[in-house]
Amino acid sequence: MDYRIMTEEDIERVIPIYIDYYNNHEDCSWTNETAFKRIHQYWSMEGAYCFIVEDNGKIAGFELGYFEQYDDLVAYDINEIVIEYTYQNKGVGTAFLLEIEKQVKEKGSPMIQLTEINDEMHEHFYGKLQYQNVGSQKLKVKWL
Repeated sequence: MDYRIMTEEDIERVIPIYIDYYNNHEDCSWTNETAFKRIHQYWSMEGAYCFIVEDNGKIAGFELGYFEQYDDLVAYDINEIVIEYTYQNKGVGTAFLLEIEKQVKEKGSPMIQLTEINDEMHEHFYGKLQYQNVGSQKLKVKWL
């Protein structure tokens, strides 16, 4: 597997992976237009640092993340990791996240943070990589 920083040209290449995964495996309704907008928003934001994992030139997955400034450190926020469905449960996502951790640490960030879906599959994946729940914070939402 090869790892690299996502370019703007890659966005069109990752859209089918995004749509396939979320529409066929998470019961969502993404379109090319909405997926492009979502991915491009993260790719183009200040501090963006997004990754691609490739298998012989074929995109096997991608990650959308950015560096976030705090008063005493810069944290790396992972917004999404999407592994193409045929590559899942084969160690690709684990190796990819470990590579992201390495590169983020080299860039000077001592912390990675993320919000996961509260289900057994995600808890298993992130838990085995030693990501811990934060007891002092919970994601909250208010629908208007």
